[in-house]
Amino acid sequence: MASIPALPRRYHKASVWALYVIGLIPAVWYFYLGLTGGLGFNPVKEFEHQLGIWALRFIIATLTITPLRDLAGINWVRYRRALGLIAFYYVLLHFSVYVSLDLRFNFGAVGGDIAKRPYITIGFACLLMLIPLAVTSNNWSIRKLSQAWNRLHKLIYLIAAGGALHYVLAVKSVTLVPFIHIALIALLLVYRSLRRPILNWKRGNNKPTKPVVSQRARQIG
Repeated sequence: MASIPALPRRYHKASVWALYVIGLIPAVWYFYLGLTGGLGFNPVKEFEHQLGIWALRFIIATLTITPLRDLAGINWVRYRRALGLIAFYYVLLHFSVYVSLDLRFNFGAVGGDIAKRPYITIGFACLLMLIPLAVTSNNWSIRKLSQAWNRLHKLIYLIAAGGALHYVLAVKSVTLVPFIHIALIALLLVYRSLRRPILNWKRGNNKPTKPVVSQRARQIG
């Protein structure tokens, strides 16, 4: 398999910042469409919906980093933090549009929706779980929390499952686009549960085999 050329180390930091810029372009684009009448008859709902979809896409991208490294040898771990933070920004924007433009800061209605509408309850729970992940997405937290940091950041799998369920309940029908997103999340969650045996199998296959020495050769030796 042809390997992807490695980016020189001196460009790593710049490439991460470029990812932040590129990652937020869809939000700017849909905001522009909303202002110019390009989001249809209900621009607020469409804007809110698109932000949610992009949040899910960046969660998927975050979860894809490990399988890419394990199975294809593509090491893009340096981008995982940025992808996770961009996903958080999109979830936060998604919720902010819902609170500000959709319900116009009617916090009583927001609380009522969270309490009574399951898909909003699940979405809000995912946002709450993402907050400690975003806050601890820095080198200082990794050093201070040590193994606890790894345990905390495994919440991303629960968040991904919750995000997929939120999406299904929100759209109320699984057409091609929701199905693709949900299937990718399901596949990544399944991989997570099977990762250890898959890696063990790969290591077993990659072990150098001992040369077979015939009986006659052993006698000569």
